[in-house]
Amino acid sequence: MTDYSGPMRVLSGIQPSGGMHLGNYLGAIRKFVDLQSEYECYYCVVDMHAITVWQDPQKLREQTFHIAAAFLAAGVDPKQAAIFHQSGVHAHAELAWIFNCVARLGWLDRMTQFKDKAGKDKERASVGLYTYPVLQAADILVYKATHVPVGEDQKQHLELSRDIAGKFNHDFKAENFFPLPEPLIKGPGARIMSLKNGEAKMSKSDPSENSCIFLMDDADAITKKIKKAKTDPEPLPSEPDGLKGRPEAANLVGIYSALAKKTDADVLAEYGGQGFGVFKPALADLVVEKIAPIGEEMRRLEADHAYLQTVLSEGAGQAASIADKVVKDVKEIIGFLT
Repeated sequence: MTDYSGPMRVLSGIQPSGGMHLGNYLGAIRKFVDLQSEYECYYCVVDMHAITVWQDPQKLREQTFHIAAAFLAAGVDPKQAAIFHQSGVHAHAELAWIFNCVARLGWLDRMTQFKDKAGKDKERASVGLYTYPVLQAADILVYKATHVPVGEDQKQHLELSRDIAGKFNHDFKAENFFPLPEPLIKGPGARIMSLKNGEAKMSKSDPSENSCIFLMDDADAITKKIKKAKTDPEPLPSEPDGLKGRPEAANLVGIYSALAKKTDADVLAEYGGQGFGVFKPALADLVVEKIAPIGEEMRRLEADHAYLQTVLSEGAGQAASIADKVVKDVKEIIGFLT
């Protein structure tokens, strides 16, 4: 982070596209709850990123409320952390344009996610899909965020944010104006896999409805999905090394350990040598205990759009009070009239 001496801030966001699931909760949202007592936190619904591919306007509004409800139901406190929609803070877009003029084309050409998402028909992809890592850098640096929770698929984009911050500081002789943001490793539960394929990440877009546990699934749905989860015929091992080469077993143990806040070794010490006929019901009970109440609270919150709108608007105002000042300073540094 070089010699940056500003406040320690965290920025993270989730796209409003599809229902929130167990992977989102364990990999991100639960971590948001833990971080809010340690850092100054800004959590946004990244609706501007969502439109890099076409979105139905009404569904986009509904999904924005859905993500906000998930944050709140999981325990993010708007009195401790700003919860807001990205498009509600104009400074994100303004700084993104400036960063488009700082970032280099070769840097973006190396971004693997664009290649993955655009596929073979990249000429038909939106310009936004290509440049969204620059907007992501603006999301982070408009708050001078010092830490960003990241998964494996976002490490490259965080490196780009660091490159842009460093180049801006160097080119405009503004030493340490922007921090070089550091990754926060998510720890246990960072990567939850499909219940039908232990080598594929749990995804809302999976064609099999039984591959993914959604936060708004009720107890019956959760239990049925765990019961149908793919496994192998062997009993659980007594040590974590015994999970090697058994991706489905490893995933179910990982879900249990993450929800119970135990190590895999602790879980296997209890269930090692037993079959999935014993382990699956125990896992289902645990998932229902931890997730079903969140779903119930989300349903209550989603029925009150006025309240969610208030939370998002107030959060946007809080975020803008920081972001607008950063952009004003950036304009002065680069020579714009202010």
